[in-house]
Amino acid sequence: MPYRHLQKSRILVTGGTSGLGRALVAELHARGARVAFVARHADDVARTVRAHPGSHGITGDIARKDDIYPIALAALGLLGGLDVLVNNASSLGPVPLAPLADTDCEDLELALATNLVGPFRLTKALLGSLTAAAREGRHPLVLNISSDAAINPYANWGAYGASKAALQHVSRIWDQELAGEGVRVQSVDPGDMDTRLHALAVPGADRSTLKRPEVAAREIADLIESLMRGPDEPRPPAQPDRLETVQ
Repeated sequence: MPYRHLQKSRILVTGGTSGLGRALVAELHARGARVAFVARHADDVARTVRAHPGSHGITGDIARKDDIYPIALAALGLLGGLDVLVNNASSLGPVPLAPLADTDCEDLELALATNLVGPFRLTKALLGSLTAAAREGRHPLVLNISSDAAINPYANWGAYGASKAALQHVSRIWDQELAGEGVRVQSVDPGDMDTRLHALAVPGADRSTLKRPEVAAREIADLIESLMRGPDEPRPPAQPDRLETVQ
């Protein structure tokens, strides 16, 4: 059965009303998953639900501590549990991008709150449900969306790059710590995409050279499908690397 590991899988995507997040909602829903998504603006949430009937929208801001438990409770209530959490929502920090010396502390705090602390809090709030899914043999997964800025020290990308680097390392540590619970935590770089976030960061970029979010969403859905296979199940044939996945 095509996509059988995604059929009826319960998936939560943050930042689900634009760019990669919206494309993931569409792709995962099309593959038979039960999908909930989070975004800050109620009108965008409603618009995305109308575009993808059967998906579940939650209005909230993962950068806000007080929003985390309401988001988690809403997602679990809508989905009846959780198999996959995709921490996709991101903040660039200062816009336009600026050297660290010119970055306001508040902009650095926002990047860390959105890109690191928010995903940490949401993952922690949902760990009980993820470990319960593991006990049911469902191979749960936390997938954190990263960037090559997490590895390469690009000038003017300090707030974003530092927050993504920290998220990437947290992913590695959590993957080791949760191995015994049957929960995988991975970080993936989808590449440079034609999104609003990229346009804000690099206003003059040639859009024709950028990956479409729909293409990245298909690649990530394939990756989720692969990672949700049991240890004794056959793996799909090897394919050329399309995503930078951090083990």
